[in-house]
Amino acid sequence: MGLERVSVVAQRLALFNQYKRPVIVTVAGTNGKGSSCAMLEQVYAKAGYRVGCYTSPHLQRYHERVRICCDEISNQALCDAFDAVESAREAIELTYFEMGTLAAFWHFSQQPLDVLVLEVGLGGRLDAVNILDADCALVTNVDMDHMEYLGDTREKIGLEKAGVYRAHQIAICGDRSPPQSLVNYAINQGAQLKCIQQAFFVEAGEGSWRYRDVNGVLDMPSLSLAGMFQRDNAASVIYAIRALNRILPVADAVIVDTLPKVQLPGRFQYLNHAPDVIVDVAHNPQAAESLLDNLTALRKNMPKEGRLVAVFSMLADKDIQAVVKILMQEFDTWHVAEINHPRAAKLNDLENIFSSCTVNSPVKAHRNIELALSSAYKSVAKNDKIIVFGSFFTVAAALDYWAATRFQP
Repeated sequence: MGLERVSVVAQRLALFNQYKRPVIVTVAGTNGKGSSCAMLEQVYAKAGYRVGCYTSPHLQRYHERVRICCDEISNQALCDAFDAVESAREAIELTYFEMGTLAAFWHFSQQPLDVLVLEVGLGGRLDAVNILDADCALVTNVDMDHMEYLGDTREKIGLEKAGVYRAHQIAICGDRSPPQSLVNYAINQGAQLKCIQQAFFVEAGEGSWRYRDVNGVLDMPSLSLAGMFQRDNAASVIYAIRALNRILPVADAVIVDTLPKVQLPGRFQYLNHAPDVIVDVAHNPQAAESLLDNLTALRKNMPKEGRLVAVFSMLADKDIQAVVKILMQEFDTWHVAEINHPRAAKLNDLENIFSSCTVNSPVKAHRNIELALSSAYKSVAKNDKIIVFGSFFTVAAALDYWAATRFQP
């Protein structure tokens, strides 16, 4: 693995030779990448710029990954992009992600864009997205995930994610306790590292919150994206937009008006009310802690008789036990199932993990997510809440099933 193969194919594709290269903002991090990309994309679009956005993974359609001015790529354009990469690669072997990334880059290069927002797929240093030098690179946070590839400590993982930083370019970190390896890498690269609660600040309030940096204060309304951590994501995005203001001017009023309206599928998203059905892509310990915060806030406003019911599954290569331990006291009932995916945790393994964690609530096993969600829905009353979480694939299965059953599981 490395960037050599994908770089050779990129050279053959002659990316951005036809039109001026757009300003590039690259987003890495353990959690919050998709939310941060959506915020950047929608603010720049609202400001009148032609903005391209590449994200992964998708939830329901591959087209979600490649957008221009918030519109997904068409079937024909996607096929044309893959054809271009297939012709250019010749005998070079590419992974699924490398092929898709190059196809997205080729599509973006075929039209004039002002700004391009790129989400790193895995790590940063050796990720295919990193073949393009970022004018502004943002690392949302650093925590334990993809340890088999990135390392088994925050310091090792932080070093991999810091690989998106470039000399003399804007480097932002939204982690309140950034690994020293990340800081050292930025310094050694000569990047202009700016960290949250050091160069820019989040001040919490009741409902609203305040952003502050050397350019002034913004009083921000509550975000539609649930969770205190989303304020840190939003703050990092605000700093990035302000730092690029010389080449991409955006009025503060556009930021204040747009960020609170940003929504993203699968991020504590409501599918139904009374009973509530909520889906969340939380799939690692840090995301589980954020979900716990959301559930704690939810409990405060629930009727005394209301119950929280989980529909849960994860991939086998994730830290399932850590996620279960964080959330095992929160749910009155667990419905666990196996994801339809080669990397899915087997149902027996999930049951064994729940047993080893001594989860006291009832744990009900199902063959698939669809049956788990159906069973959970039939068991709840109007004051109960179903939370579907554990993986993008868990949420995707739930979304597909919910749509197919027309809200009548």
